[in-house]
Amino acid sequence: MKFKLIRLLSVALMMMSVAGTTLAQGDGAAAPALKLGALAVAIAAFGGALGDGKAIAAACEGTARNPGAGPRIFTMMILGLALIETLVLLTFVTVLLQG
Repeated sequence: MKFKLIRLLSVALMMMSVAGTTLAQGDGAAAPALKLGALAVAIAAFGGALGDGKAIAAACEGTARNPGAGPRIFTMMILGLALIETLVLLTFVTVLLQG
């Protein structure tokens, strides 16, 4: 429990430091939209990475418990990862279309 809290706080600190440098760049007229867009993509990528990690961990655990179901678990994992990554890519495309 203590390790999870430390990991969560360190990730939050990294996100805040990256957001600060992202929001500090540029002087152009379109800069605020791009800054918020970059922050949105960063948050989406962070959430997608967490989702990917949990999905892969669950698939590894499921395969370890029942090796006979490994191919079916792998197929479902790939489908889930594709859906998670699609959300991140849609966020990226939305930011590009707004800017």
